[in-house]
Amino acid sequence: MERAVIAKVAVAAAPYSIDKPYDYLIPEPLLETVRPGVRVTVPFGRGNRGSEGIVLTREDGEKTPGVKAIAAALDSEPVLDGEGIALALFLRQRYFCTMYEAARTILPAGLWYQVREVWRLAEGLDRAQAEELAGNVRGAPGVLDVLLASGGSAELKTLKAACGDGIGETLRALCRKKVLVLETETSRKINDKLRRMAELTVDAEDALDEAERKKRSAPVRSEVLRLLASTGRVAVRDLCYFTGATLRTLKSLEKAGFVTLSQEEELRVPEPKTVPVGSPIVLNPEQEAAFRRVRTLTEEKRAAAVLLQGVTGSGKTEVYIRLVQEVLCQGRRAIVLVPEIVLTPQMMRKFTSYFGARVVMLHSGLCLSERYDQWKRIRRGEVDVVLGTRSAVFAPLKDLGIIIMDEEQESSYQSENPPRYHARDVAKFRCAQSGAVLLLGSATPAVESAWAAREGIYHQELLRRRYNEKALPQVTIADMRREIRNGNAGAVSEILRQELERNLAVGEQSILFLNRRGNSRMLLCGECGRVPECPRCSVPLTYHSANGRLMCHYCGHSERAYDICPDCGGRMKHVGTGTQKVEEELHTLFPDAGVLRMDADTAGGGHEKLLRRFAEEKIPILLGTQMVAKGLDFENVTLVGVLSADLSLYVDNYRAAERTFSLLTQVVGRAGRGSKTGRAVIQTYTPGNDVIRAAADQDYDRFYDSEIRLRRIRRYPPFADLFTFTVSGTDEGAVLRSAVWLREELHRLASSPEMAESQPEVLGPTPAPVVKVNNRYRYRVTLVGRNDRATRERTAWLLKAFASRREHRGLSVFADCNAME
Repeated sequence: MERAVIAKVAVAAAPYSIDKPYDYLIPEPLLETVRPGVRVTVPFGRGNRGSEGIVLTREDGEKTPGVKAIAAALDSEPVLDGEGIALALFLRQRYFCTMYEAARTILPAGLWYQVREVWRLAEGLDRAQAEELAGNVRGAPGVLDVLLASGGSAELKTLKAACGDGIGETLRALCRKKVLVLETETSRKINDKLRRMAELTVDAEDALDEAERKKRSAPVRSEVLRLLASTGRVAVRDLCYFTGATLRTLKSLEKAGFVTLSQEEELRVPEPKTVPVGSPIVLNPEQEAAFRRVRTLTEEKRAAAVLLQGVTGSGKTEVYIRLVQEVLCQGRRAIVLVPEIVLTPQMMRKFTSYFGARVVMLHSGLCLSERYDQWKRIRRGEVDVVLGTRSAVFAPLKDLGIIIMDEEQESSYQSENPPRYHARDVAKFRCAQSGAVLLLGSATPAVESAWAAREGIYHQELLRRRYNEKALPQVTIADMRREIRNGNAGAVSEILRQELERNLAVGEQSILFLNRRGNSRMLLCGECGRVPECPRCSVPLTYHSANGRLMCHYCGHSERAYDICPDCGGRMKHVGTGTQKVEEELHTLFPDAGVLRMDADTAGGGHEKLLRRFAEEKIPILLGTQMVAKGLDFENVTLVGVLSADLSLYVDNYRAAERTFSLLTQVVGRAGRGSKTGRAVIQTYTPGNDVIRAAADQDYDRFYDSEIRLRRIRRYPPFADLFTFTVSGTDEGAVLRSAVWLREELHRLASSPEMAESQPEVLGPTPAPVVKVNNRYRYRVTLVGRNDRATRERTAWLLKAFASRREHRGLSVFADCNAME
């Protein structure tokens, strides 16, 4: 049997139901290039359609009949190393995605290629010859018309648009008859940016002599040589700009042997901002003790997890910086994660003041080219610290010493798109790979993290006092039921109004928090009860006063608002309150006070600009959604108001209490972070609720003790894991029937000996909290059990079995474990 070199390739075109490493021959010309981690194009499926893939392994083996060959290599060097491939395998097994989807998640978007199918007339054929060869192939005349009108070739999408989606069989038939030829073309989303450089090839003295000789006969050549004599090497565009030379002039100098023209890579990275050098950090005794113990763990170079739990304003960031300094002294590197893009500028300024150009920022707010070039710098080892949001956990840093997750309880650390990974789990895996420490920082840690710390699974460090030794904000609970009885139907209670007046009088700033944008939650007809709903989603439309429109926050549908009910002619009433409506009310209450609104409608990627305005212009009131709830540090903010503490408390999610406690604690913690004492007002319709009272007292232990008892009784994490299977499709009946099939299969699998030990329960099917989104209905089935290998293997089998059944065509299913939303 003939021997050959075989590559195992993860293929982009393979859906999850048939995802596996596929064998491909490595042609002799590609033997040196095709290695693990290199992307390739390969023929895939019956029609040998071109598809992108990534090589996982290569090995010598027997050349078996039918094994296809790799068409081309897309990289000269691997884009994933061994650790990266292992991480992709972890994502595939843990989050039920394809291997290729996992690799795409790890690598920057700008690196990926677009694979296009181009169909061409066979060389030398005219219309008559092509028709004769095509014979009676159905649809052939239409295809030939399109190709000839397009100059002899056309992309598949062009042919489908002209001839219909079912044109594939016609194209394959014409290919078999030698009428058409299929070619695969690839193009990168973002290419490397190159700049042309000019450099002297002679000594500076010789160049100056030549410049002097040509001073009158060729003044421009003379100027070029003088500039190069002083700089040695310079960009061609700068050389032309300062001397008036043209490219033709430079090429003549190259031909004469005075200059060499070359190209070098130009990185598109954000301009580093000038930040004053930070003063040496002096830790208080609590911080110092925590720092020393975590530093000892980093020195051991064994994987470990530490929960750093400190009250708001306790100086966790100072501990982070000192630990990163120590890790860098050990010759290792660090990743620092924050939950929101809005927090990156403030954190970046702090880290830049201590680490300068050694720290870079990585998040989705950067354009594709900036992210791609930052990734290249990180991969080359040009930086030591990466700071960013969730996706920065994949930064290709070598010799990782520590990964820090600030506000580790935040739901934004979990991806909403496949693979639905949680950054904390990925960070644990990377720390295990590198022998690094994972530091989880929070004032209100996730219940699972607090439980792991108390059970000894994580190390725990506590910071019980504020860094500035000031007391925590004084919290007042405003009973909104009493406000209504007293005739105040507005969003601002009398207590909060008085506190705002007090701040305005002394020139101090206030932050108001309401986690709902828009003007009113919905419109309602007072006569017939009609509520305008989104035609594509099962939710009421939100009224926005800024543009006078009703908008859906799920699919983006928008329509003009109306005052008169189209059904009965009654007047439409505004129900509920959003940030726009509160802004109007604040302008009425305090006409001379500046109000800055910060939500998804006003920020639009300009979070840093808005926050800078608030700080520099001393705008009295900042009103915002979750963007203002955490991580912000303004010395002059002494008052925080939570306008509706109940919004997140009474929702259909077992994390509702935890999320509400965390949000309230974080918001209240924005006050009194400087030398002045802080105050906070929490407005609620349920002032006796234990969660609200614990948040008002900043008492995490009381909240945790109550919450952990409930979770133990109900078998919620950390005492069990919740696998949620979501089926979606355009036909609600078909979706529900498929969800019932899923439930029955889960009952059967749960009775197997491998799973029975974890006492699994199957719940559902039930509609999703919003059952229809963008014309797709969603139903869920939940498996309560243990996230072990046996359960994951059966989950993977079930997802593949679902996709293979004829009755499930047109439907999709995905599985989440312990979903945050």
